[in-house]
Amino acid sequence: MNAARLLLALFSISALCAWGQEPPSASSSDTVAVSAAPSIPITTGQSIYASHHSYFLPIPPILTELAKAGGFPDQTIIGTDYIGGSKVIQHWNIPDAVNQAKNALISGKVDVLILTPIYLPDDGIEKFAQLGLAHNPNIRVTIMELWLPFDVYNPTIYDPKYLPQAGEPPLAPKPGKVDHNAATGEGLRKMHEYYFRTMDEHIAALNKQLGKQVLFVVPMGQAVLALREKIIAGQAPGLKVQEDLFRDQLGHPKPPLAVLEAYCHYAVIYRKSPVGLPVPGALAKAGIDAADVEPLNNLLQQLAWDAVVHHPLSGVTL
Repeated sequence: MNAARLLLALFSISALCAWGQEPPSASSSDTVAVSAAPSIPITTGQSIYASHHSYFLPIPPILTELAKAGGFPDQTIIGTDYIGGSKVIQHWNIPDAVNQAKNALISGKVDVLILTPIYLPDDGIEKFAQLGLAHNPNIRVTIMELWLPFDVYNPTIYDPKYLPQAGEPPLAPKPGKVDHNAATGEGLRKMHEYYFRTMDEHIAALNKQLGKQVLFVVPMGQAVLALREKIIAGQAPGLKVQEDLFRDQLGHPKPPLAVLEAYCHYAVIYRKSPVGLPVPGALAKAGIDAADVEPLNNLLQQLAWDAVVHHPLSGVTL
């Protein structure tokens, strides 16, 4: 390994440790380092397609508003397809004749494809990446890292046929009732650790297989945990309890969380800090005390940017 790659490997390990994750093995850290290329500024609005589940449902209009405010009025969301509780492979398996995502990729006009897997393995990620790359050598495929549904780690909730993997932590049962307010920062990070680590390893391995970084992680789950820790500490203006982020027990986002989600996507798509953007309409209309809206917006922007720049697979480096 040459000196430059060694430095990148050290950066990758330190970034993972900063978020409470175990560093990967020597071989996998080298894979992460190879994919952590220096940021190349994005100067034009991107053509975006999103195949997603319900956690992403409120994001497209907010992302459009952020792009305009950030100097990208030519951004175009050329299409979306939504399947509730879906793995990426379910979007891939839509019949070709009506598969809008495949048709968009084949056209070569997609700059950024947004995918929102829940748990891995999910063969749809690789299939979409290969198809997109075949028709646009510069395509970027973003993978939204989640906050865990129901505040538990259990892939069988969404895939009853799932087989536990070697080294996987015990699967927590789906709770009868979720008390988001009872969660602690330490408990949340421990619960998410295996999910975050295996997601990074999987995406890094796919990039190595593709020969360059095509897949980029949007570290939404880590930004959510950071925000929840701020709420627990009483440092999130306008948000008194963790339940202020969620519409239901599963964890669908209320406006403050949806705005944080949009900021994370904006930062990865444009490799640009969202800090300083005006308050988006979704947050302004969220029923938060007027005196708290601007400080909360500033906090959401900073948490999103911190999560993105500290993640070795976001494509954003300082």
